[in-house]
Amino acid sequence: MKRRKLTIIFIIFILSFLTTGICVNGESIPIESKSAILINGNTGEILFEHNKDEKLPPASITKIMTMLLTMEAIENGKIELNDEVVISQNASKIGGTQLYMEPGETKTVEELLIGVAVESANDAAFALGEYIGGTIESFIILMNDRAKELGMTNTQFKNPHGLPVEGHYTTAHDIAIMSRELVKYEEIHKYLTMWMVDIKVGKNNDRVRTLANTNKLLKSYDGLDGIKTGYTDEAKHCLSATAKKGNLRLISVVLSAENSQIRFDEAAKLLDYGFANYDGVCVAERGEEIQEVIIEKGLLEKISVITEEALYVMVKKGEDSEIEKKVVLDGIFTAPIERGQKLGELIAYSGDKEIGKVNLIAKDKVEESNLMTMLKKILKRWIEPKRE
Repeated sequence: MKRRKLTIIFIIFILSFLTTGICVNGESIPIESKSAILINGNTGEILFEHNKDEKLPPASITKIMTMLLTMEAIENGKIELNDEVVISQNASKIGGTQLYMEPGETKTVEELLIGVAVESANDAAFALGEYIGGTIESFIILMNDRAKELGMTNTQFKNPHGLPVEGHYTTAHDIAIMSRELVKYEEIHKYLTMWMVDIKVGKNNDRVRTLANTNKLLKSYDGLDGIKTGYTDEAKHCLSATAKKGNLRLISVVLSAENSQIRFDEAAKLLDYGFANYDGVCVAERGEEIQEVIIEKGLLEKISVITEEALYVMVKKGEDSEIEKKVVLDGIFTAPIERGQKLGELIAYSGDKEIGKVNLIAKDKVEESNLMTMLKKILKRWIEPKRE
């Protein structure tokens, strides 16, 4: 009898570890999935973690990086949404979930992006990779280089779509990092939130495919506007989900759930926890003018520094939310200055604790002053009446 009691106690003890995640503030949330995380989408602060750094196959969650590199290529002017992409033989035969495009047919970048965001189409992801990278091998290098730049230290990509291959892995934490980077592009939500959309495929555009979004939380969770599901036999059911309420954006990632419903339920549970306990505060809008700085040896004597992005901070509900702002400049500025050049930081504090920061950049370009311009400035200062 005594041995039986000890066995039961031991089983309960083990199950408690298998179904419980540890929140960074000391609270616990039951989690069945192998790995999960909840972060502040504005700052990256971790609110909850459960095996966040365990390396796991991500399935189609991989496509978050593919979409991120696509949005960055558009922003940098390397490609445009209306560019026409010729579908290769390799792209057309990739397998898994597809748009079923034919070799030689053309699709716009936007159509391929829709195929990735809505249908999780592997052929569309492969085609985007070939178009942006020149070759799929070059694109995979871009994926891994960008991961390193973002601080995704436990990630290795082997393809742009996530179909199983040895050595292709990432973690819940790394997925949260690249998800946060993707959702900085407001326009991406247009594609991530499409519920159903028709797209024509085939060399003659004679077949219509009706795409249905795989992220079912879009219909059931208030404020949810992305991001991506994933599933393979190896990876099981995965999800990176983001929602915004007021000034607070949260991102929850769930990996290796036993079934689809568990991943949706647990992602929603984590988001619920975050929104129930925290509020977001806007410290500065994107492009907000913060102050003027003096430029030495420039055609302009002063320019404004502006915020590179909006600065949102998170405060715990019911606690003192008094926030102080501090401007930290990089030093004395000498022309030439490029528009958008980093000149300092705007840092938000709650008491002595830093709770957020954003880069301050030059609003305008300043060219270097030539000798004649400098002489005119000196003369102007000399003849101008002094103010008392």
